[in-house]
Parts: sequence; structure tokens; C-alpha cells
Amino acid sequence: MEQEKKKLPIGIEMFRKIRTAGFYYVDKTGFIKELLNSWAEVNLITRPRRFGKTLNMDMLRTFFEPGTDPTLFQGLKISEYSDLCNTYMGKYPVISISLKDVQGNSFEEARDMLGSVINEEAMNYQMLMDSQKLTEYEKKQFERLLLEDFEKTSFLTGSLKSLLSLLSKHYGKQVILLIDEYDVPLDKAYQNNYYPQMVSLIRSLFSQALKTNRHLQFAVITGCLRIAKESIFTGLNNFKVRTISDTDYAEHFGFTDDEVRSLLAYYSIEDAYDTIKEWYDGYHFGETNIYCPWDVLNQCDKLRVSKDAPMEAYWENSSSNAIVKDIIVNSTATTRNQIETLISGESIEKILIPELTYTDLDNEDQEIRQTYLWSILFATGYLTDVRKPENRLHQLTIPNREILGIYTDKIRSWFQSKIINNTARWNRFCNAVKTGNAADFQTLFNEIMSESVSIRDTFVKKELKESFYHGMLLGLLQTVADWIVKSNLESGIGFTDILIEIPAEKIGCIIEMKYAENGAYDDVCSQAMKQIEDNNYTTLLMQHDMKVIHTYGVACYKKSCRIAYKRIA
Repeated sequence: MEQEKKKLPIGIEMFRKIRTAGFYYVDKTGFIKELLNSWAEVNLITRPRRFGKTLNMDMLRTFFEPGTDPTLFQGLKISEYSDLCNTYMGKYPVISISLKDVQGNSFEEARDMLGSVINEEAMNYQMLMDSQKLTEYEKKQFERLLLEDFEKTSFLTGSLKSLLSLLSKHYGKQVILLIDEYDVPLDKAYQNNYYPQMVSLIRSLFSQALKTNRHLQFAVITGCLRIAKESIFTGLNNFKVRTISDTDYAEHFGFTDDEVRSLLAYYSIEDAYDTIKEWYDGYHFGETNIYCPWDVLNQCDKLRVSKDAPMEAYWENSSSNAIVKDIIVNSTATTRNQIETLISGESIEKILIPELTYTDLDNEDQEIRQTYLWSILFATGYLTDVRKPENRLHQLTIPNREILGIYTDKIRSWFQSKIINNTARWNRFCNAVKTGNAADFQTLFNEIMSESVSIRDTFVKKELKESFYHGMLLGLLQTVADWIVKSNLESGIGFTDILIEIPAEKIGCIIEMKYAENGAYDDVCSQAMKQIEDNNYTTLLMQHDMKVIHTYGVACYKKSCRIAYKRIA
């Protein structure tokens, strides 16, 4: 009888739970060894969201904290290093907090959330109230943490330092401090217009806890962005930063190719390897190729049930993607040209800013502001390096098909709103489609496309190119209130690209989209029209009693098109 497979740990960020409740674990304990062999007093590691930062931080806590269960690490990479395990495992008190929920519509709300986070961590050490090593005064200080008595900002900003001191005295050991998602409060503060107050609060909290603190063994801090040292890490000298451009820790966040192959083999879905690589691989951390683990785990879960499950965008739905919209909507002609290069599968060269403050995004100089936006796109996973950067010059590309979809979706959204705002032209365009005026349809669609981002004639797969233009036209037509517009609908013996029904006027349209390689418009238009006829795409419209049916073969290339037409009824 085949042994039951382990569960996939989707959304589970607790190391102990994964190891004890029958979940598949991609072994990242090598991170512990590398950290112990190279740590600074303060270690900042930046990675995009959903690349395993929180799970790794919980793994560190589980490894170091007193009373840990050594069997949790049996058979894992770290267990091969017995000297390290004997010296460090279960030997250090740990403070571990996540700032991912420190947000609010006002500074006061966010400040209270920060107090709640620190209170929750203090609750894990209530035994300090009975400690024989603490004075009554120190116990009263700790009691204030338990009671969430943060009325005075000065007590809140000193709370981590106080907790470090109390734990160090009780255990007779220096304390390890873990801070996850450190930049989230700053992001939320920027969005809600209390950024200066939050910077001041976080700066004071970090400065007291991290700067020349004899109770601190070392600190590990994670986030997406590298916030400027002068902003919140002022005065820290023993400070090491490891970003996605560094080789240190590169393989410990996200999945490597070998790890993905092993995962697929374990669940007997190896045939999906090429497609998963196309969709979710492509990131370069240091010199290591990395997959997004959130995507891989979610898709594997679908493929376990059905090996024909379609590929889906998971990382996209866990992020706001506002930064992509910002750079597209506010782009110059030069920037739009660079976006065209990227979505065509090519790369662009950019000097990036390694350290950021959110106020930089408000710079009135368009060129400087765009530089900061490109830098954030790179740091947050919307772009990746093709090669190792030289003198801050990065060769950037879109990492994979999922991220390409985010760009094209945002381009279509921006394009759609821009085109529809020109009401007179938009009405003429819709009327041309409805009445079978192919000449006007072609003229106006060419005019519209000239204002948008196009896709270049590069090595990008032909079906992706066709999908780009298909999505562009479909998005436009679906905004017409009294039209029924459907895509890839079964009709006849195939699936139509775009099918339109206008019930009030009994008019139907079939549109077959093609990409005209090297500008071969006429041949491609003929192919599209033949496909409509051979596959009887008009069958469904006839069944729905459409009295007039227009068929269009649309061939697109770069920023122009040609349209063939035939009226069926």
C-alpha cells in the first residue's frame, strides 16, 4: 500500500507545526549555520513578500529558544553540525516580533498596534514575575509590559530594550532579537500620511534596542525594502545588510531548482516542471536562481488533485501591485518604451538606489522619482537581475510569466480608462464594430494602439503575444454596458477568441485575434477568417437568433493592426 503523502504547508509559517503535524518541509536550516558563521550584531535581510522570511524567522526562534525539542531538527541539514547544535540549540532567550500588523488610518492606531505586538511577546515570558533574579522594581517594569501600559511614548520606545534587559538578567545570557516585516509600518504610514511620526517612533525603538546594547547577542531583521540607514538605523555601526543582490543567504529564501524538482517528484507531478518553471522561476538572488515558494506550493496542491489543473497567479493576489500601476500611469514616453522592452522578454539597464525612504517617492523631479520606482520594483520582486550588478548598474527583466501577467493587466487597465475617456472616439470605435465598418474599426484601433504600450517582435512565445492584444481588445469591448462580450467561448467545433452579442439589436460579432509575425498582416488575416469559417464559430450566435453577424480577423504587430471582414447574415 502506498504511503500517504505529507500535506503541503500552504500559509503555515510555524516551524514546529510543520515538523510535527505531517507537513512537507523544504529544508532551510542551512540558514542557521550560515548565520552563525557570519553574523553581525544587527543583520538586515531583505526579500520580496511570500519568499519564506516569516517561516525562517520562526525556525530561528525554535532553534535558539530555551527548552526547544532537538528532535524537530533531526534529519535536517543543521543536525549535521553537532558542535553548532551543542553550542547554540536551546541556549538563548529569544524575542521574536512581527510588525506586519502595525498599521492604521492614523498614527495613534498604528502606535497602539505596536504596543499590542510587544505586549503579546511579553506575555510569553510571564514567568519573569516569579523570577528570583529580578528586583521588585524590575518586575513592576515588566508588569507594565503585560498590562500594555504604553500611554507614554517613551515607555513604548524603550519596551524592547527593557524586555531584552529583563530576559538577559533572568537567563544569565544575552538575548537574540528577531524582527520580521520591519518596513510594513513605514509603508502603511506613508499611505496614510503619518510617515514622519512613524519614522521617529521606529527609529527610537530600534536605536534603544539595537545600539550598543550589552544584553543583545545579535538581531535579525527582515523586510522587503532596505530603508535608508539614516532614516531608522541611525548610529548602528555593527550593521550588516543582505539584499537580493548579495550571495549570502541566497538559497535560504525561496526554492532552488533542485528543491522544486524534489517536491514535484515526491508528489509524482514531475511532468509539470517546465510549466512551473516558466510561471514561478526566474528570480536571481545573488548568483542563485530562485522560485517563489508561495506559488509553487499552491500550484502543487492543485496538481495533486488534478494533473490538468491550469496555472494560476498566487503571488499576484497577495500583493497590492499599486507600484506597477504607479510607474505605468505616471510614465514618460521613455519609460513606456522600457516597459515595452520588458514585457517583450528583453532586459533594460538601470542604476538603482540601494537605500530608500518613502518620501523619495514624492520627489518632484520625474526622472529621480522614476529611479526610485524602478528600485522598489526590483526590491519587491516585480523585476530581477539578469546578471550580477556592476557599479549599481542592474540589467533588469521580468522574472516569469506570473509577473508578466501583472504588468499586462495593469497596462490594460490604464489603457482602457485612458481610451474610454475620449468619449467621441470611443463611441465611433464601438459603432464601427457593431455595424461592420471594418475600415473605421481598423483606423481607430490603430490610432488607439499607437497611444499604448505594445509588444515587440522578440523571442516571447507567439501565444503570449496574441494573448496581449486579445486582452487589450477584450478589455475595451467589455466596458460597453449593453453588450454581452465573452472570451474563449465554445462555439461550433472550437473556441472563439471574442464573441459579442447585442441582444437589443440582434447583432452578433466574432473576432479572431492573431499575431502577425514580421508584419505578415494579409496572410494572418486570411488564417483568422479561415479559422472562423472552418470551425463554424458563428453557430452559437445563430442559435441565439442573432439576425446580423459580423466576423473579423484581426492581425496585430507592434502598435498596428490590419482587419479582415465578412458579414455572415
